[in-house]
Amino acid sequence: MRTPLVAGNWKMHKTPSEARVWFNEFLDELGGVPPGVEVALLPSFPLLPVAAEELAGSGVAFGAQDVSAHDWGAFTGEVSAYQVADLGAKYAVVGHSERRKYWREGSGLVAEKAKRALEAGLVPILCVGEELEVRERGEAIPFVVGQLLDSLAGVEPPSPDRLVIAYEPVWAIGTGKTATPGDAEVMAEAIRSALAGRYGEAFAGEVRVLYGGSIKPANFAQILAGPNVDGGLVGGASLEVASFAELVRLAVGL
Repeated sequence: MRTPLVAGNWKMHKTPSEARVWFNEFLDELGGVPPGVEVALLPSFPLLPVAAEELAGSGVAFGAQDVSAHDWGAFTGEVSAYQVADLGAKYAVVGHSERRKYWREGSGLVAEKAKRALEAGLVPILCVGEELEVRERGEAIPFVVGQLLDSLAGVEPPSPDRLVIAYEPVWAIGTGKTATPGDAEVMAEAIRSALAGRYGEAFAGEVRVLYGGSIKPANFAQILAGPNVDGGLVGGASLEVASFAELVRLAVGL
C-alpha cells in the first residue's frame, strides 16, 4: 500500500521570517499529520535551517528544490546533497521543469543529481513532463517515458521508498490549466509501466507517482482518484496555509 505524499514546492517565495510564521500556522491549522498521508515542504535553500528547526518532531518532512551533481568542491553557488541531508532533510527535487527549461538541464545531469541525492541519503523527487506542443502532436507518453528513463540512467535506488516520480505537464504549471484526472492517470500508469521495465514489477508497484500542475483543493480529489496517482507536487496552493492543509486532508479523504 503506497502512502500518499503531498509535497509543497515553494519555489522562490518567502523570507526566513515569513517561513517561520507559515510553519507555525500550518502546524496549528493541521493539528498533526493525519494517519495515512505523508506531508513534505520544499522551500528554497536559505529557508531549510528554519524548516529543520520549526518542523522538528512534527511529522512533516522537508527537502530541497534542487541539489548539485557534485559532492563537494570548487563549485561556487552550488549546494551539495550532503549539506542538505545534514540539516535533516528527507527529499530533494531533481529535474523540475523550470530547471530543465531555464537552466537547460538535460536528463543526463538530472540522473547525476539523483545519484548524488541517493548517495547522501535523500529521496529524489524526479520530475518529468511534456510541453504543450508535444501533447498536441500526440507524443506525450513516449516523450515522458523517454525523459524518465534517460533521467534514471545509472540511478539505482536501494528500495522503492527511496524514489518518487512527479509527472508535471509543463503546460499546466502556473497557467491555471490542469490535466484531466484521466490524463494524469494514463500518464502515471505509463510511468509505472516504464519503471517496471527498468526495475521490475514489484519495485514499480511500490514507487509513488505524484501529479504536479496547478493543483488546487477544487481538483485534487479527482486527480487522486486514479489508482496510479499517489499524491501531488504542489506549487502555488502550497504558499497559503489553508489551501495546503486542505490538500493534505483531501489526500486521506477527510
